[in-house]
Amino acid sequence: MEQWVTEMMSTYGYFGIFLLIVLENFVLLIPSVFVLTFGGFMTESTDMTIAEVVLWATAGSLVGAIGQYGLGRLLPMERLDSFLTRYHKIIHLKPEHLRKAFAWFEKYGLWAVLLGRLIPLFRSLVSIPAGSASLKLVPFLLVTVLGSLIWNTVLVIIGATVGTSWESIIGMPESYANIAWVAAVVLVVIAIIGYRFFRRMVKGREGSIRPDASGGIGQEGTGKTM
Repeated sequence: MEQWVTEMMSTYGYFGIFLLIVLENFVLLIPSVFVLTFGGFMTESTDMTIAEVVLWATAGSLVGAIGQYGLGRLLPMERLDSFLTRYHKIIHLKPEHLRKAFAWFEKYGLWAVLLGRLIPLFRSLVSIPAGSASLKLVPFLLVTVLGSLIWNTVLVIIGATVGTSWESIIGMPESYANIAWVAAVVLVVIAIIGYRFFRRMVKGREGSIRPDASGGIGQEGTGKTM
């Protein structure tokens, strides 16, 4: 499998990365850690760039997640559970994994989708309960892109940094999941601070200009009208 993955990426480049990440959402035999770190290594040995590898991988994550979301909308959990019971040896996803993903989504909702994109295995399942719960599509797409972008960026940069030693990190996905979690927390904190700062700016502008009794526009504190 590893040889097939590397040959696919070497032959088809960015499109190979896109296709493999789409498939990763449905077949656990294709781990994103392997694809992304090798993609990072390729940026050092070919004319591929980190930014384009990340963008194509994120596009693949989004397409795969939409496919999972659709499965969740169309099929009840019972049928999905039955399917995994029958074919789990082929796709390497067990019914217990799906049940845990449903339980996690029921507990955390939209946050489960965002943070689930940063956890090995759950990445390949978290969009299904989101579809089953009919989570609104736009918020789902936004958090999927954000979580995937963080995960993909971390692993591609690590692959580019370690170079020919990229295979040495395949067995340590938890370590890089922790890095992705830290990056996610930092981005969320920055987003919250930025949002609050923006709201204060808007309120400040609204308070500095207000209509007076005669229908004109008065400046606060001066009583002047235009």
